[in-house]
Amino acid sequence: MQGNEAIAEGALAAGIGFFGAYPITPANEIGEIMARELPRRGGVFIQMEDEIASLAAVVGASLGGLKAATATSGPGFSLMQENIGYAASTEIPCVVINVQRAGPSTGLPTGPAQGDVMQSRWGTHGDHPIIVLAPSSVSECYGLTVRAFNLSEKYRTPVILLADEAVGHMREAVGDLPALPVINRARAEVPAEWYFPYDNNLGDVPPLANFGEGYRYHVTGLFHDKSGFPTERQDEIEPWMERLFHKIEGNLDDIVQVEEEAVEDAETVLISYGGAARSARHAMNQAREKGVRVGLLRLLTLWPFAAAKVRSLSQQAIRFIVVEMNRGQMTLEVERVVAGRIPVDAVHRYDGQLINPHPIMKAIEEA
Repeated sequence: MQGNEAIAEGALAAGIGFFGAYPITPANEIGEIMARELPRRGGVFIQMEDEIASLAAVVGASLGGLKAATATSGPGFSLMQENIGYAASTEIPCVVINVQRAGPSTGLPTGPAQGDVMQSRWGTHGDHPIIVLAPSSVSECYGLTVRAFNLSEKYRTPVILLADEAVGHMREAVGDLPALPVINRARAEVPAEWYFPYDNNLGDVPPLANFGEGYRYHVTGLFHDKSGFPTERQDEIEPWMERLFHKIEGNLDDIVQVEEEAVEDAETVLISYGGAARSARHAMNQAREKGVRVGLLRLLTLWPFAAAKVRSLSQQAIRFIVVEMNRGQMTLEVERVVAGRIPVDAVHRYDGQLINPHPIMKAIEEA
């Protein structure tokens, strides 16, 4: 199965009911499968006029009660930033799939890259929480897509699946796709006249009522009160903002996911994610065969960043080497968390080609 095919299968397994997107390489296979399969299953596919409208339609479909997603690549992802911020502020569950390609601008549409890491976290303006996942294999394209929908529904938030062209277009044997647990959003259980969509007293994630089922509430990108109407009262704005962040930052153990390989005795720990992590693993195995103690920390969740794990490993390792297909976007985050305790080296590539294990081995040997 191809990675993009596995993403589509994961969305279907999670119960997607709406997919709105605009064609773009290298994410097109996802939309093509959705156009064929969703109508067969009672869902809706719409090819929108552009990426801005795509995510706007996704937000609307989610408000109507459907699990909804879109898929794009770098240029389209840039256009979606305003609506990602809108979905974060209004707490509308949705999934944005970004199969990254080399940039900036049009770049290399068929070349892999990981240049949207910082944009996925900070692309939309203002302070906002976000969850970003990064698959490294075809089977993870399936599993992390299901997880993206689950986290989105559980925490009433947009979730970004940040794949890359190498993973999206590779083919691997995956066997029978497993039936994974599926989470649905908490529904309102009170009469319509008692319902408040942003009531802080109902916990970090208030229930979300569907439009069209008798509930009338306001949705706005402005700071809003518990009814959803605009407010400038600080005693309403500050508690809402604190809840918006706490529902993510207070559940890091549930959200942040990493995979550790051979780190127990490692002096050098490679930190990587996505397609680049495959080359990092190969280099780690080569180094181990030569008697060099190298481990791998693979980030499945990019944001929130696995700061506690990185900080813990910096107490035992001698150095980190960050491997990524950009000029060092996650390297900067590792350096920030490590705060000079141990050296942080890096292997970068940003010319639209997958990183080869050889420069990683060279960095290990030089270190």
